[in-house]
Amino acid sequence: MLIRPHDRLEDRATALEFLAAQGFGHLAASGEGHDVPVVVPTQFVVDGDHIVLHLAAANPVFARLEERPRGILSVAGDWAYIPGGWKAIGDEDPALGIPTTYYGAVQVIGDVTIVDGDEIAEVLRTQVRTLEPESDLADPSTHRAKFRVIRGLRLAMDDVRAKFKYGGNVDQAHREAVAARLRTRNGPGDLAAAAHVPGVTS
Repeated sequence: MLIRPHDRLEDRATALEFLAAQGFGHLAASGEGHDVPVVVPTQFVVDGDHIVLHLAAANPVFARLEERPRGILSVAGDWAYIPGGWKAIGDEDPALGIPTTYYGAVQVIGDVTIVDGDEIAEVLRTQVRTLEPESDLADPSTHRAKFRVIRGLRLAMDDVRAKFKYGGNVDQAHREAVAARLRTRNGPGDLAAAAHVPGVTS
């Protein structure tokens, strides 16, 4: 993805916090010699320096990963449409405002380890531990007979690219005006987007 300097998020910890909070993204793998990659919508969890997830064993992404065990997971969220008129302050003409969309996006690129057999239980434990920390579910090994129809994978976070497009290209006064309007509109994603606007406190 294109990341302009004013949208680049250098803080890896913040990028991983955003990644974990989204929890759902698209995993892509190109394999070798294919025109287009396989792209899989999937739930995932962050486990240290890895992305952990499981998929149906029949998923075509595994064939691509067996050809070349490298993939990319892409997430985007906390997005909000910004009408052009919102970007006008003072005596500026709202009709000349240029609309845009605020959003955060993180892409993780790395080597992939496919997990099969009894080791799938640990993948499932990691997911349940993260998503249902107070759950009293039976240990995943209880369902070992079903492991044959799923495969796990661990994506190493070799390269983390993060883009926070929240008005970093304009001055503080214009950022504050947009953030205030987001909080007033309070539609889906508006408050989250406003909270990411640089230098603006809610």
